[in-house]
Order: sequence, then C-alpha cells, then structure tokens
Amino acid sequence: MAGKEPLVGTLKACVLGLQTSSTDTITDDSPHVIPLCDTIEMILRKGLKSGVLGLKKRDYWHWIEELPQHDTCGRLPHISVMIEKTVACPKVLNSQGRGRYFIRMALNRKTLAATIQHLQHTPKLLEWYDPLFSVLGNEEHLEPFLSLLLVISQSTFDLDLQNCSFLDESWLLPVCATYQTVPCRELGMVLRYLEGRVFVVEVLPDSQTEVDEVVLAGDIIDEINGVSLRNAYNGQAGTELNKLKGEPLIFRIIRWRWKDGEVFRPLIPYLKGLKERVPDFQLQQNPRSLERSQECPQQDGRLLYSVQYMGQTDVGMFGGKEILDVGISRVQKQNCIPRDVLLDIKETEVAVKDKETSEVLFRYLYPEISSVGRRLDNRKVFALCAVEKGQDRDMTSFHCFVFETIGHKECEEIVKRIATGFKHTEWFV
Repeated sequence: MAGKEPLVGTLKACVLGLQTSSTDTITDDSPHVIPLCDTIEMILRKGLKSGVLGLKKRDYWHWIEELPQHDTCGRLPHISVMIEKTVACPKVLNSQGRGRYFIRMALNRKTLAATIQHLQHTPKLLEWYDPLFSVLGNEEHLEPFLSLLLVISQSTFDLDLQNCSFLDESWLLPVCATYQTVPCRELGMVLRYLEGRVFVVEVLPDSQTEVDEVVLAGDIIDEINGVSLRNAYNGQAGTELNKLKGEPLIFRIIRWRWKDGEVFRPLIPYLKGLKERVPDFQLQQNPRSLERSQECPQQDGRLLYSVQYMGQTDVGMFGGKEILDVGISRVQKQNCIPRDVLLDIKETEVAVKDKETSEVLFRYLYPEISSVGRRLDNRKVFALCAVEKGQDRDMTSFHCFVFETIGHKECEEIVKRIATGFKHTEWFV
C-alpha cells in the first residue's frame, strides 16, 4: 500500500485556504492562487517520464495537447477549444507557459477535474507517468487528487488571462496598466528590444507620453491596440504604430514596479541586461510632474490647476495663434466677473470645472484645440482657441477662452502642457 502523498496534502491545505476566503469570486489578488497553481503543477509533473530513449523532456502540457487525438468518441469538445486557445495565445511561447495558461483557463472554466478524468481514461498517455513515484500514475493518489479538483471546481475563479506574458518564466504576475492616448506625431518613448520584449528606456521631456503621465522608464509595452509584442522583433512597435497612424492608441503596459513597490522579480535579469546595453538607463520612479508641490489639487493622480476663467468670445473662422491676442483683448473689454475654476489637463482632453461644485463647464479634445498662448504684456493671462461644437462642418467657427493664473510660472507650465498635447495632434485638426 502506498503511503500518503505530501503534494496531495499540500493541495488540501490550499483548498482549505480558498474555502476560508471572504470573497465569492477568486481573482489574482487572492494570496491562495499562486500556491494553488504551483502545487497543481508539481503534481502534474511528478513522476513524468522522459520521451523516447530519454531524449525528449516531457512536460504535462505535452499530454494535454495530445488528449483530443486519443479521444475516439468526441467527448472533449470543451477541452479541445481550450487547447486551441492556449496554442493560439501569442504571449506564451514554451511548454511551461502553455501549461500554466491552460491551468488558469481551466480554473476559470471549472474543467481541470474533467481534464484529469480524461487522462485517467487514456491508458496510452497515462503510461507517461511512473506508477511508483507519480500521483497521476498511482490510483491511490489519483483518486484523492481528483476529489480535491472537484472541490476546487465549486469555487468561482476570475483570473486575468491577458496577464500571461511572464508565465513562461514565473507564476508571479506583473502589474499591468492601460495607456490610452490621442493620435500624435511622436509619442516620446525611447524603446529598446531585449529577448523579445519591448522596454521603455526613456520618456522624453515635453513629449505626449510625459504629458499623459502613465508610462515610466523601465515599463514594458505588452500590446498596441490589441497586437501582442510578447515576442517582438526589432522595430515591430514602430511598424505597428505606422499602421495605426491617425488613430487613437491603446497600449497595454507591464509595470516594472510590483505591488509591494519593489522591482517585479522576474524582470531583474532583463533590467541588468538593459543596464549593460544602455549604461545611462535608470528606472523612473514617478512622472516628472509629481515633483511639483503636493499642495496642488489632484484628481486620479493628475494635477488640477486653480485659475480664473475670464470669459470667451467668438473669433470667427480662423483659430490660429495670431488670433489669440485679439480674443484676449475682446474678453478683457467685456469686464466680466472672473470665475474660479479648475483646469484639468487630461491624457486626451482639457476640461474646465467649477471650483466649488466640480461641474464641468466645457471640455475639448486636443484635436479640437487649434492654438494656445499668452500675452506678452501680462504673463499671467493665457488663452486657447477651439472649434465651436455643434457647428456645420462646412461652417467652421472658433471660440477663444481666456484665463488668468496666480503667477507667470504656472501660466507658462499650463500653456506648455496644453501646447504639447495640441502640437502632437495639430495635423489631425
């Protein structure tokens, strides 16, 4: 009689941990997910024999992908679909990554127990396991393992299958972010390709990327508009961007910083390689704008500028920078009572909000802004021109909006930030 299998006991402890979880749905935030997946993987690997003459090293993924070939009764449609999805995933490149991706998908779909049951009824594949040392090849160990998988299938998992670009190397998953920006001439990211990954080694000053305050040097570009860059060739990111010229861009970014604030551990060897190739490379801790005083109001991590809204005027069918001086003079002659507002310079637009109520008074996307600038005789006053909304396309009209800041330095900074967003999109106006 075989003794107790330690790995099955470890899996039982993982299951108990899941059952004591206070959440109905188990996500990647659960501390029990990685120990659970790691234990299942060790069980699937234990006692797995090598291939013919011991020349080919097998992994559990190799028998998983062969299951449909040995199914003569058509009993595996759902598992076949999962295998196809795993093979088609461009972010997992080796057998370890594919096996881990399959396990995570099987947990989401409650089909891990069914997969093992099909192996149990496939003698030719079951022979891959040593009956003395394995769990799957030993009936006394296999039954309690299956029972635990059936218990696991009672839990609801919602694991992020998109976050799989490091499964080839680690069960530990990185922190990911979505970066959406307007069409622009130059993003301002300096990229370096290393072992099929696209690293941001620098965010250029005054660029669109710096204005958007999302991407940091050291981050990885994982996708561009849904196209994976997991195994990118040199220059592929630029090729994809050229295809998307004039379209809004959505990047999936892998953060260099993990949840604990430290470097994501699987990235350490890559970062050492980057440092060797680019000696001046440094991890960027925060967007440059965060060096400003923390006393400034913020929203979602963005600085809000407290300014006075002086008023607006229709400047006709021309909205170039030459008209700004005219617009400012007209508004000043109106002698309107200034209104305290907050200027929110977002990734894709400029919004003006009432300071007391936070009501949005008006907002304009960067492609709708035709010019921005300030007076030479009063360096605290600036204005921007934008296409008047609701007008017929053949009857373009522009409005000039005038503001006053507390000091000339803040005025200069605001104009610079809006001008950067405008400059990068002006060819689409």
